[in-house]
Amino acid sequence: MLSAADKLSVDVGPIDILIANAGIGPTRDAAKIDAAEIANVINVNVIGAANSAAAVVPAMVKRGSGQLVIISSLAAYRGLPKSAAYCASKAAVSAFFESLRLDLGPKGIDVTIIHPGFIKTPLTAGRDAQMPFLMELDAAVRKMAWAIEKRRKRYSFPWQLATIVRAGMIMPIWMYDQIARANSFRE
Repeated sequence: MLSAADKLSVDVGPIDILIANAGIGPTRDAAKIDAAEIANVINVNVIGAANSAAAVVPAMVKRGSGQLVIISSLAAYRGLPKSAAYCASKAAVSAFFESLRLDLGPKGIDVTIIHPGFIKTPLTAGRDAQMPFLMELDAAVRKMAWAIEKRRKRYSFPWQLATIVRAGMIMPIWMYDQIARANSFRE
């Protein structure tokens, strides 16, 4: 990836912003755990984003400016039924970019971590599972663009689902488990 980033910089100029947006996550009950599938999810969602950042950060540090954006997920906050690999990958990528923010902020590089909820896309089309506060793609893009333009450190939306997710972080485990099991968002 470094050579592609270098080529792009030569062809069009310095890379001012990286938006890392990768997300695969098969629906699988833990009773049917598949190590190869987990490795693939981690490789795409975490290693892919890390490789993208590694390709542009050295030049940004040298210039003393730039912005890294990671599209994570509200699923990063807590484990969800039938989503172990996806939740783990989004938690990992969120923590990775948070660490980058701490290291790179003093060097003039902003890092924005975006945690969207459910967005109406071809990937969500035809799903039978409930998707609370499902957003139209255009509305979600406007929210993400706003967060990027404002250089927000972290932005979670829609606010209704983000509030529910944050409440889940402080619930006693027995309560969270009961609610999460009764409200699976996966088929």
